Order: sequence, then C-alpha cells, then structure tokens
Amino acid sequence: MDAAGAQVADECAQYAGQYQSGFITTQGGNLLCSKIIHLITNNQVKSQVSKVLHECERKMYKSVAFPAIGTGQAGQSSAKVADEMLDAIVEFTRQKSVQHLQTIKIVIFQRNMLRDFYESMKKREDTDSSTTESWLSMFKSFFWGRKQSSEKKKFMILEKKVNLVTFQICGESQEKVDATESWIKDLILKEQFESTISDEAIESFDETQIAILEDLRRRKRVTIQFLNELSPPQIKISGISRDVCSVSLEVQNMVQQIKSTEEEQSKAELLYNLVEWRYPGSNDSFVAFDKLTNMQLEHAKMSKKLYLNVKIKKKNYKVDLNTLKATDDEGKTINLQRVMKDEGK
Repeated sequence: MDAAGAQVADECAQYAGQYQSGFITTQGGNLLCSKIIHLITNNQVKSQVSKVLHECERKMYKSVAFPAIGTGQAGQSSAKVADEMLDAIVEFTRQKSVQHLQTIKIVIFQRNMLRDFYESMKKREDTDSSTTESWLSMFKSFFWGRKQSSEKKKFMILEKKVNLVTFQICGESQEKVDATESWIKDLILKEQFESTISDEAIESFDETQIAILEDLRRRKRVTIQFLNELSPPQIKISGISRDVCSVSLEVQNMVQQIKSTEEEQSKAELLYNLVEWRYPGSNDSFVAFDKLTNMQLEHAKMSKKLYLNVKIKKKNYKVDLNTLKATDDEGKTINLQRVMKDEGK
C-alpha cells in the first residue's frame, strides 16, 4: 500500500464496507499497473483467485499478476496455496468463453515457495499427460502469454493430382452394363478412406511441417485438409486406405514431437527461474547457457551423474559436474558457475 501511494489508500478508505464479491478495485496509483484488486483475507484461496480471473475477463483486462495469496500474515502453507491457485487457473483456462485475459503471472521471490509452485505444476503435468491437450502447454500460454499471430491461419488443402481413368464397358444388355458399372464403383469406394486428427498442437505447424506433409501428399497420393478454424484444429486425410493410414501415423508423430518440444521448453523455462548455469564470457564476465542446456546440466547434477557433454560457442566440452569444470577436445579447461536465482538478494 505504501508503494501504491496515498491516492490508492484514499480510494480504499472511500470504498471500505462496500466490498462486492469479496474484493474492491482501485486505480493503480504509483504502481506500474492500471488497476489493483484488493481481496478480503480468508482461507478460500482458490475461490478468491477464480473471482479475480472472472472479474478480469469481465472487465476485458489482458493481464493480471498475483502474489502468493495467503502466505504472508495469513500463514498458509505455500504448497497448499500453490495447489489452490493453480487449480483455479487451470479451471479458468479450460473455459472456452475466455477471450480477453491473455497473461496470468504469479510473482514469487522466496526460493522455497517457488519450488512449491514448480512441484505443483510438475505434478499436474505427470497426472494429466494423457489428455488431448497437454495441461502444461495450455497453462504456459497464460503464464508467458498466448501467441498472437499477425495473420489468422487459413483453411488449407494439399490436394492430390488425379490422373483420370476411363472405363469402357460393353455387354450383351444394358442391365449387364449397369451391373458391371455398379461393381466397379463399389470396388473404388471400398478402397477410399478418411482419417481426422484433432489436436491443439496442429496450430503450431510451421513451414517445416507443411513441407513434410506436401512431400507425403505427393508420394502417397492423398488429399490433406487443414481445418484451423475448428477448436481444436484438425487435419483431415483422404485417399486409398493403406496410404491414408500411413500418412496419419506420420501426422500423429509430428503432433507428438511438437507437444514434446513445447513441454520441454516449458519445463526448461520453469527450472531457469530456480537455477542458472553459466560459462565464461569476455572481460571476466559469465554468460548464461540456453535454457534447454541449463535444464540438462541441472538434471544431470541432480541425478548425480559425473559428466555431461555440452556445446559452448559451437565447441564440444565435457563438464565435470562435481568440480564444475568443462574441458574441450584440445584439453583446455574452463570454470562454470551454478547460481541459484535468489543468491545475492
């Protein structure tokens, strides 16, 4: 309240006793935000977070930042608060009616509390891994912002080139000709098949995946339709059954690869908020590893591995995880740093 300034304090005094739905809203004052939502303290953290999220959506706010509600003077367990806050956020993000709120942040400074939130998110990823849309993929879109493409992806068809075949049927009577025509049509229809794949990850297909599908379409002689306007997006494959099945398997592998990559990046982002590995830069400074390498180093150390091979400035290094020394192919050794993010605060 001190940081927000006297204007906010005066507004709170003005609205005292007029709480609606357990909160009041004031201007942002001296803080770098447009509004502040003030909550009445209680132990119903999940309910409070849910009310705030729906209020933000109703007011068409694009972002909101929460503290770890209830972990201060209320004295609630940070692990319990993490579970309740994330429960509320997950339920909110799964609602199809959400249109305006794009970014949700939880601001945490204490390392032990950050670990509780990280473990809560990781636990949910493990239990929800079989769902159609990865929970962590959906959740990170609110924590780090939804992707806003400059142009809405359009409906697209990768269509096979059809070589026409003409059947000339001769017979003793029109009846026998008609019967033969019907028999041929039945054979053709029996060989036709259609497969539909639905997944949120399809929206992340870029030029690389499109080029692979174009090659599959050309080689397998199938039609591939992208239905991006649907939720979740779909890819529809049609053609001869054996070719459709083959292409469907390829598409499913591509979808799974994208989901795995996104989930790996999300986990790396979360871990990067806890610990940072660094290598020597110029002028006695140190440079942070990229987030995926950072995660590989930390996981290797936590698993009590002795060594891990990494690349530093496009050169191969073997890292001794006990001494934090890295040696290149020529025997040159450098010192690494492993820094907990709250050190020095």
